[in-house]
Amino acid sequence: MTDLTYRFAPAFQAPTGSAIRELFKYLSLPGMISFAGGYPATSFFDQPNLAAAAERALRDSPVDCLQYAATDGLPALREQLAALMARRGAPVAVDDLMVTTGSQQGLDLLIKVLLSPGEHVLVERPTYPAALQAFRLAGLAVDSAATDAQGLDTERLAEQLSTQPRGSIRLLYCVPTFANPTGACLPLDRRLALLTLAAEHDFLIIEDDPYGALRFAGDEVPSLLALSAQVDGAAGRVIHLSSLSKVVAPGLRIGWLIAPAAIRQRCVIAKQTVDLCTAPWAQQIAALYLADGALERALPGLAQGYGEKCARMLAGLEGLKEVLEVSPPQGGMFIWGRCRGGVDATQLLQRAIEQRVMFVPGGAFFADNPDASSLRFSFAAPSHVQIDEGVARLRRSFEL
Repeated sequence: MTDLTYRFAPAFQAPTGSAIRELFKYLSLPGMISFAGGYPATSFFDQPNLAAAAERALRDSPVDCLQYAATDGLPALREQLAALMARRGAPVAVDDLMVTTGSQQGLDLLIKVLLSPGEHVLVERPTYPAALQAFRLAGLAVDSAATDAQGLDTERLAEQLSTQPRGSIRLLYCVPTFANPTGACLPLDRRLALLTLAAEHDFLIIEDDPYGALRFAGDEVPSLLALSAQVDGAAGRVIHLSSLSKVVAPGLRIGWLIAPAAIRQRCVIAKQTVDLCTAPWAQQIAALYLADGALERALPGLAQGYGEKCARMLAGLEGLKEVLEVSPPQGGMFIWGRCRGGVDATQLLQRAIEQRVMFVPGGAFFADNPDASSLRFSFAAPSHVQIDEGVARLRRSFEL
């Protein structure tokens, strides 16, 4: 057989996939309890109302379900998503919004239309690893912005930006509300400071907000999008991504992007080359589900349910406080931790897998200089019984 030499793009010369998805091979081990992937709880899926919406969609609107649709999304769904944003304190016109196949597609489209290889982007330290993958695949230079228990440290960010020419940073990507991986929620004063910095230093902000509706403690904080009109020079600088994956079902693959017209129009063109349109049947199901008010009825129970799981896990981890420090979140799906005494989280994971429990070592979430002692737990998918047993197994892992 003839040897073939392939010419891969630079980003794929030495491919590395998601460190989180690499752990999935261990899920098949008998009795494994996973605190790794950020999966919503399957017991929280609103199957009856989703099934009713699916049946009604195909019965009443078969053409809308089965035929190609407009690239920017079905009008019925865009109207419902605009109404949803208004309820979240950020009223937008229907034409300001486009439907994407999950919010991850929105990020991919934005990279394609806004950035060129070699340009600089800022991310939180630590940040969502799939965003890091997307930026690196595009050949971008990824710089880190310092965080603390409240999210982005805007004072340190101001110092960092002051050393660089205005406009040298093209955009900043952040998850300001219940961040993945830290669970932190950026307070109001820092949100306003971040918007001021964006105007002063001429960069865009991509606000990724998949978890904002899952608050179970503390007071609501307006999104960056909602606040942008209040800060001189910040209007039009926030691009907002969100999704139904965490609050309805990830299998629908329904996300949305809100951006100024010039950016959004280019994203629509870019999406035409990718998938033509997000699955129309899924869009119609989502539109009917939202129009029925099912999500609004479900959200209080979802937030309470995740809050109870979080509290249960934090109570269990209290017994590990001598070897593990954690940051309690006010919402979302994640608890961020750090091993005391210089314990390497990757080595700890190998012992944990032997005990049939998993988490994600924190190194995957850093653009550079990873903190080897950090780690992320997701409390969302396991049951209360599994949380209790999983924490007991973690305790044994530390003792080995």
